[in-house]
Amino acid sequence: MSQSRSSIRVLGIDPGSVITGYGIIESNGARSVYVAHGHIRVKGATFAERLGHIHAALSDVIDEYQPAQVAIEQVFVSNNAMSALKLGQARGAAITAVVSRDIPVSEYAARSVKQVVTGSGNSDKQQVQIMVKSLLGLNRPVQVDAADGLAIAICHAHSGLYRKAGTPAPRRRGRGRGLRL
Repeated sequence: MSQSRSSIRVLGIDPGSVITGYGIIESNGARSVYVAHGHIRVKGATFAERLGHIHAALSDVIDEYQPAQVAIEQVFVSNNAMSALKLGQARGAAITAVVSRDIPVSEYAARSVKQVVTGSGNSDKQQVQIMVKSLLGLNRPVQVDAADGLAIAICHAHSGLYRKAGTPAPRRRGRGRGLRL
């Protein structure tokens, strides 16, 4: 699917202070096609350098693939406040790489992404990997963080791609059976 008026390129980001995953698809809102995926193994002697590496590496991805919209996973609050803080800072580094290029960003809770991709908000990472591979017709395994990035992009594309980016996705009621392409 080439990028045209009927399709849009979406970058999904799964932020992390150790590994940040990303996935790129093109979608017309009903059908998504794989473009690329990868993960960034964060480098740096200090945490500030690590945040700079996330920003620079994602800037390179954005420059190479030219997404029209970006979706990123929201921070979940865990029992470890320091881990949540570091994850939030990694998200901030990723978001600044996007907004510095005037690309709209939407945020999704991990549970919402899992619900859209697998049909259950309680799915584990392996189930997400399997469904992403199946939905996009990939014939090789996808690294877990990159699969999460692709899942976030798919969630965005199928949760109202053409709504104004940055507004919350509509809440869905009931139990779905996942996305069918």
